[in-house]
Formats: sequence, C-alpha cells, structure tokens
Amino acid sequence: MAGQSYEQRKTGTESSAEASEELKRKKRMKLVVYAAAFAIFQTIVILVFSLTVMRIRNPKFRLTSVTVEDLTAAPSPVSFNMKLSAQVSVKNSNFGHFKFDNTTIWFDYGGVGVGEAFVAKGRSKARSTKNMNVTVELNSNNIPNNSSLESEIKAGFMALTGHSKLSGKVQLMKLIKKKKSAEMNCAMLVNLVTRAVQDINCQ
Repeated sequence: MAGQSYEQRKTGTESSAEASEELKRKKRMKLVVYAAAFAIFQTIVILVFSLTVMRIRNPKFRLTSVTVEDLTAAPSPVSFNMKLSAQVSVKNSNFGHFKFDNTTIWFDYGGVGVGEAFVAKGRSKARSTKNMNVTVELNSNNIPNNSSLESEIKAGFMALTGHSKLSGKVQLMKLIKKKKSAEMNCAMLVNLVTRAVQDINCQ
C-alpha cells in the first residue's frame, strides 16, 4: 500500500510538472505570436508612412482665372493691347511646406512672346493651395505680319498661352529638404467682343 501510494504521488507530481511545462510553452507561443504581430504592424505603419507622408511630390502651378481689365484690338493695321488680371495657384499636396523662388509667367501668341507677369517668392503650406494675383500687359509688337492675328481679331477670338516654371524646396518635419519644381502650361481663349477670357486649360 505504501509503495502504491508513493507511485501515485510520483505520477501526480510528474503530471503537474508536465502541465506546468505545457502552460509555459503556451505562454511562450503567445509571446512569439504577439511579437510577430507587432513586428508586422510596425512594418505596415512604416510602409504606409513612407508611401504617404514621406513621398514628396511636385506641386502644381496653374492659372485659375483671368480677367480682362483693358482691351483694344484692330484688324487693320493689325494690333492689340490688353491688360489682364490673373489669379495663379500653387497646390502643395505634400505633408511639408513648399518654399518657392521668384518666377515669371510668359504669355505667347502663336509661339511669340506678347507679355510677362512677375510672381514673387512665397510659401505654400502643407496640403494646401496658395493663391496669388498678378497683372500683365500684353501687346502685338513682336508678332509678324504674316500671322493669323488679323483673322482671329475679325472672328472675335484670340488664343493665348501661358507658361512658367516654379522652383523651390519641400521641407518635412524641419529635417528633410528636397528640391522640387512645378511647370505651368496653360491655354486660353480671349473673347474680344465680351472682353472675357474663357476655356482656360492647364496641364
């Protein structure tokens, strides 16, 4: 009986030890799973952060609206003079501000320069659009006589283009600075009868 009681106690002790080891093993497995899940979560967060916040894009530089303040146009002799007031925008989709330098917007008719507008340096805040107003005076002094200007003036419509390049730096968290630029290529149609600028198309 004593021997049998001893064997029972021994078996019970071994069973308790095995159960304890099994419990420890399960706890270790849980810790491994939690650690792996945390590592995966961190990787996803870093990946998303890199693809969104840390990805620096070129801002967009556009003519958003143009108003005719003064206009004279004649088919014979062929000539025009006009004064335009334009709103330009710098759209910055980055998570850091975009600080840009002075630049010039050149206006052309048929590939010939007819005027230019000065844009002062400034800053577009993170994920925002900065609007600025500029004034430009255009004339036909440099346009050759064999151009299509006469026919356009008679038709009452004149096509113009505006182009420019805005250079600057995007700054993230006061640590990362990267040079970026935005190019403007806009086409528009001036209605000489109503003195309105219509169909502004920027790429």
